[in-house]
Amino acid sequence: MGNVYRKIELVGSSLDGVDAAIRGAIEKASESGELLEWFEVTEIRGWIRNGEPQHTQVTLQVGYRLDDDFKV
Repeated sequence: MGNVYRKIELVGSSLDGVDAAIRGAIEKASESGELLEWFEVTEIRGWIRNGEPQHTQVTLQVGYRLDDDFKV
């Protein structure tokens, strides 16, 4: 049998842009101990103040592998 995955949706935010928002969300989710395997960005948005980009928010789907002891 192949691997089985579960997807969760995360929203990361940062004043330092898209990459920092993604990294922050994944780093926090990694603290759960789950076997995170991949991510897919589904939405990017941000705020503008005085004609300048400010805060960036990124929505992403993260897939993690279920271990052999997983029960439905």
